[in-house]
Amino acid sequence: MPETPVFSHGAVAAPHHRAAQAGQTVLAQGGNAIEAMTAMAATIAVVYPHMNGIGGDGFWLVREKGGRVRGIEACGPAGALATRA
Repeated sequence: MPETPVFSHGAVAAPHHRAAQAGQTVLAQGGNAIEAMTAMAATIAVVYPHMNGIGGDGFWLVREKGGRVRGIEACGPAGALATRA
């Protein structure tokens, strides 16, 4: 019988094994990719703090179930006068 591929349902990658474990755990418990990424970022802030922290930049590509891909570029300083509009 052939083995099931390691990445048959989802994959995570991080520069520290504990962050990858956190993301894998979230996915295994039924969480989605955004929840896994949030858990991984929180873990990185603790175990690899020079790579991630409060106020750090974020660059995300998020693919919706229907196939649409959205890009989120959260970099640079926040505008003091920024509004939702």
